[in-house]
Amino acid sequence: MIAEIPRAARPADCPCGGAAPNQKPGAKAPRYAQCCGRFIDEAAVPVTALELMRSRYTAYVLGVEPYLRATWAPETCPADLDVDPAAEGAPRWLGLAIKRHEQRDDTHAIVEFVARYKTGGRAHRLHETSRFTRGDDGRWRYVDGDVSSD
Repeated sequence: MIAEIPRAARPADCPCGGAAPNQKPGAKAPRYAQCCGRFIDEAAVPVTALELMRSRYTAYVLGVEPYLRATWAPETCPADLDVDPAAEGAPRWLGLAIKRHEQRDDTHAIVEFVARYKTGGRAHRLHETSRFTRGDDGRWRYVDGDVSSD
């Protein structure tokens, strides 16, 4: 287990909404335990970079820093990673949309997504094309991404 979220803090529905390319608007979110919870709480290993990306979004929503660090390539993981959702000025994440997922080869993939959030009463969109690599241990890790926000 990478991180333990108190049972009372676990959401019923998964914050990632089961986001996938070409997902229909209004699709019902999967249960947290069957979606990202199995990676964050139970240490199951995401099979694709898409699963990893969604679980990382969920970890940001829930403030699970150990999971984010464990799924970030060590050479690009920042020393200061503040993801406490209760901190003053912290973003309130509103939703995730996956624009595309490309498996480039056995060890490289990209995921393009848009995450919506609010800070200071204003709505924002974070649009990122993320790069992922799969290590010798078979685990996908986030490397970096090209970001734009509005």
